[in-house]
Amino acid sequence: MSYEKAKEHLKKYGLEERIIDFSASSATVKEAACALSCTEGEIAKSLSFLVDDKPILIVVAGDAKVDNSKYKQEFHKKAKMIPFDKVEEMIGHAAGGVCPFGIKNGIDVYLDQSLQKYAVVYPACGNDRSAVKLALKELEEASCYQKWVDVCKEELLVK
Repeated sequence: MSYEKAKEHLKKYGLEERIIDFSASSATVKEAACALSCTEGEIAKSLSFLVDDKPILIVVAGDAKVDNSKYKQEFHKKAKMIPFDKVEEMIGHAAGGVCPFGIKNGIDVYLDQSLQKYAVVYPACGNDRSAVKLALKELEEASCYQKWVDVCKEELLVK
């Protein structure tokens, strides 16, 4: 059902043809990147948090990690992820398929700056065996995002 809701949402933007279905799991960033033959950073992972008991989604690059101090600076609260077993009930998609498309009403979506280094990203599409290929402008439009945020850690250069 989640997949169908996400697909119907994307259809409103003429993006349903961009959905890619997999025979194997794409639930983790590593699995999705392998299935798509892309870098882990190009996977747009949707992280679900609670801010004052209200669910929000933050879409970040697949290789990015949330920086707790930046998160607190942005949302004025300590980062509190939605418990795994409550994600589907609160967001509308189960963990492994969470995306900003076809979610429950009233959930604010934010896009993290970690995505901006990619021309194309691949968010999930409502289940753990799908993705959708989107340019950043398409992600902005289809996600109905609130704003761009900077809540992820800076990349460490390894020499």
